[in-house]
Amino acid sequence: MTTLPPVPSGLRGAVDLSSLVNRPPAPAPGAPAAGSPGAPTPPDGGAPAASVAVPALVLDATDETFTQFLELSNTVPVIVDLWAEWCGPCKQLSPVLDKLVAEYGGRFVLAKVDVDANPQLTQAFQAQSIPAVAAVIGGRPVQLFVGALPEAQVRDVFEQVLELAAQNGVTGTAVVDGAPAGAGETPEPEPEPLPPHHQDAYDAIDRGDYDAAIAAYTTAIAQDPRDQLAVAGLAQVSLISRLQGASLADVRAEAAAAPTDVDAQLAVADLDVSGGHVDDAFDRVLTVFPSLDQEGKDAARKRLLEYFEIVGLDDPRVAAARRRLTMLLY
Repeated sequence: MTTLPPVPSGLRGAVDLSSLVNRPPAPAPGAPAAGSPGAPTPPDGGAPAASVAVPALVLDATDETFTQFLELSNTVPVIVDLWAEWCGPCKQLSPVLDKLVAEYGGRFVLAKVDVDANPQLTQAFQAQSIPAVAAVIGGRPVQLFVGALPEAQVRDVFEQVLELAAQNGVTGTAVVDGAPAGAGETPEPEPEPLPPHHQDAYDAIDRGDYDAAIAAYTTAIAQDPRDQLAVAGLAQVSLISRLQGASLADVRAEAAAAPTDVDAQLAVADLDVSGGHVDDAFDRVLTVFPSLDQEGKDAARKRLLEYFEIVGLDDPRVAAARRRLTMLLY
């Protein structure tokens, strides 16, 4: 396995597992398949996978206590949720993470990090926008995604984390107070329902109907132009829609052959944003901007504004690109 595909899990950032894929796989033969709940015993009857006792499957992590999570990650993958009390999308995503960690019955432990109270961890995980989700496998961090993804997409990421963990010999199970993980736990409260048009958009994304998701977000914005979540959602799903069926090699070849063609350059910038290469995308569009006619400049400016929403308006890379765009405009 190399990296997760840029769509649809590339919303608000890229899923990048490349930092661990070159490590040698676990030497033990007959390791259990990643994601198979319950049975940690290899098919050949060898020793069962390790288990580790934890006070709960969902735990708060701090700058001072994170060492214990690094040790824990040698047995079971640790999902890290970087959040803040003031962050609206965090409140959408956190219940999804809680629910899935409980469903996997001890195959993961979830560590919640309040970025305001834990600056060292925030810096260590390079969390420039939140919510941000990472994993720790065998003591090594793996960047996953940024932003509030639908449950189905988060589940896909979890499955691939389990696959990567198995490749690195991390196949254990967490147990709560000596009992099978999840036994007797109080169910997490259901997340607050989304506004109707937002829910319609999420449902459409889950079934791969990006045109319907675009229509739902557009309706939400028409009803409330100040709905920033809808504005960001529209930018994200529009990017996903444009990337459907795109060939990386063809897109880059066309852009190299036509360095001043705005459509060709924006297509490469789409790929860069979806892959997490935000600075490259901004630089590409801003570099070609002065050579464009007015129609091309309008298209480039509109696309940059979409990228700003996708990356997050509080991201310092957005601030730098916005200043550069302003200088080019005036």
